Amino acid sequence: MPRFSANLSMLFGEHELLDRFDAAARAGFRGVEYLGPYDHPAEEVSARLKKNGLTQVLFNVPSGDWAAGERGIAILPDRIEEFRAGVDKAITYARALDCGQVNCLAGIVPAGAPREELEEVFVGNLKFAADRLGEAGIRLLIEPINTRDIPGFFLTGTQQALNLMEKVGSQNLWLQYDIYHMQIMEGDLARSIEANLPRIAHIQLADNPGRHEPGTGEINYPFIYDFIDGLGYSGWIGAEYKPKAGTEAGLGWFGKFAGKADAAA
Repeated sequence: MPRFSANLSMLFGEHELLDRFDAAARAGFRGVEYLGPYDHPAEEVSARLKKNGLTQVLFNVPSGDWAAGERGIAILPDRIEEFRAGVDKAITYARALDCGQVNCLAGIVPAGAPREELEEVFVGNLKFAADRLGEAGIRLLIEPINTRDIPGFFLTGTQQALNLMEKVGSQNLWLQYDIYHMQIMEGDLARSIEANLPRIAHIQLADNPGRHEPGTGEINYPFIYDFIDGLGYSGWIGAEYKPKAGTEAGLGWFGKFAGKADAAA
């Protein structure tokens, strides 16, 4: 049976972030993820996890100034020192929250920047991060994202991600496969997941169009759940969508899974 984690950056937004842990547990989720825990002391976040019996499934390496529109800094030549300091910060939080994996957002291509130079920086940063995180027993993930939601994003497809992973050459670099993003950019979801399952460490979902909850759009999620389950995927699936009419009102898709998944990571 699939194990679903609640992405608290999108779900239960009517609550303050720390209170979203309580709301997710009440709804039946056993795992949580979000962009990052860095606005709160690690001990406060850890206390909410323990209080609710939740697994910290995933968060991102610090990704720059999100409010200003930044979506990662790992490709930027003038931010290498900041990126690498962020890796150390992510390790500190991951250890405190008993989190076994973190995601690295590549970033948006600056106007006029040569992609070859950006890729070289990205590969170097990923080598550094994969090694550093590996020493701490933490997986590093990279995520292709669609260019409709984030115009100019550097990493946009599964094969591009796999090619980068080969250039990095680390056994501690994994693919985060977001069904919503890849439906927009590629389609052929089942075949792609099956072909790349050995390198996929985390899956996320939302329906298309609208990035709302499963069942509101074109993706056949009942088929996808059964297909992924049949492949033997043992990781988590992150519910990373924008609720169409409130989180609780839109959790009908989750009802048969709530509280039934093994919380072991």
